[in-house]
Amino acid sequence: MAMSQEEIDSMISNDAEANANDANAVATKGGALEAGDVKFPEMEYSGEQTIFSPLDPKLELLYDLQLPVSIELGRSNMLIRDIIRLGRGSVVEFDKLVSEPVDVLINGKKVAEGEVVVIDKHFGIRITTLIDPTDRMRAIKR
Repeated sequence: MAMSQEEIDSMISNDAEANANDANAVATKGGALEAGDVKFPEMEYSGEQTIFSPLDPKLELLYDLQLPVSIELGRSNMLIRDIIRLGRGSVVEFDKLVSEPVDVLINGKKVAEGEVVVIDKHFGIRITTLIDPTDRMRAIKR
């Protein structure tokens, strides 16, 4: 969609006239600006934040910190009477299906999803999806 030189000149002159009208309006008000007179350009949010590499020397002090890591199989709401009746052999049904990934939480914040695996009679989690680093940083600030 190409514009001719005449169309471009017309647009420029229209903008110049609009700016002159704005200046005249301010001048007729005695030079005082009102809140409605000021126009700011639209700002775009890039959403990009500085994400440090795990090998960044600035993070070395944090390497020895321990944080709680937990795996969430699912959630459920129960009535108090049902909770009191829980006993050995009771089954609690969760909101997730067997085939759905489990959530990996570090310090209570979701950082990944994975699948349950068994390693030498111990449970483990194979990470299948990592949460985007910028989303993780936003979650930390909450």
